[in-house]
Amino acid sequence: MRSGAPENLAILAGLFAGVAFGVFWIPLRAIETTGLPALWAICLITLVPALWCVPFAWRYRAQFRRGGRGLLGGALIGLAYALYSASFFFTEVIRAVLLFYLLPIWGFALGRLLLGEVITLHRWLAMGCGFFGMLVIFSAGGGMPLPRNEGDWFALGSGMAWAVGSMLVLLDRPERPVFHMTLFFGVAAIMCTGVVVAATVLGQVALPSFAAFGAVLVWLAPLSLFFLLPVGFATVFAPARLNPGVVGLLFMIEVAVASVTAAIWAGEPISAREWLGLALVMGAGLIEPLVVLRKARVAAP
Repeated sequence: MRSGAPENLAILAGLFAGVAFGVFWIPLRAIETTGLPALWAICLITLVPALWCVPFAWRYRAQFRRGGRGLLGGALIGLAYALYSASFFFTEVIRAVLLFYLLPIWGFALGRLLLGEVITLHRWLAMGCGFFGMLVIFSAGGGMPLPRNEGDWFALGSGMAWAVGSMLVLLDRPERPVFHMTLFFGVAAIMCTGVVVAATVLGQVALPSFAAFGAVLVWLAPLSLFFLLPVGFATVFAPARLNPGVVGLLFMIEVAVASVTAAIWAGEPISAREWLGLALVMGAGLIEPLVVLRKARVAAP
């Protein structure tokens, strides 16, 4: 892993992305209140930022033609996002979240194999806290679920694709976070659009009216410019500097933030057991930043 100030910025970016994904349900629910089906809501919230990225796609057209690890890495992260989003429509939310957040395991394993990084004690501790915390939150006392349907496989494959894509972005030279962000949104938009069009043609999802689209785009366009694009940039900036396993632990904060914000704004109560789980998940995401901060203080003259 590369060290120094850029690493600290990457950790902050990962934490920001995790927090942002935790409140992602708010604009999705707002879109659904307009009458748009959930699948169309996810499609729009991915497609509009992708349209803002068109100038960047033109700017980096030479890199697109050249290909390489960076191209494949950004595309895999976009594919992972699309698979993760789709998994919620084909399986239980609990199973999708738990299977996706096996991500730190795949990330640390790749770091060990490709970079020779040792999985330190504090990272084992962070993974243990995170997984146990999610099991406590979701009451999955029987352990991690094994894939049993297409949604489960989507979630599991999403975590694997995200880990591999993050590793390829980390190995890419030179680093081009905006290039990776453009790929992330572009591939995710293509995949999500394909899924929703197929579902609409098959009669599984109703085709919304143009008026419904217009009502959403009025506020979704500025939201995507000032919120979703920065989130997308943070999503790919963190993997450009950090081990994919660390990125997975930082993103895991999404679970805690989503639970707390839902309790505050959606009136969904949190039990004492869930508070314990949330504390463990938050701890898992904060262990790495605290260790980095401690190392920086020790190294300071």
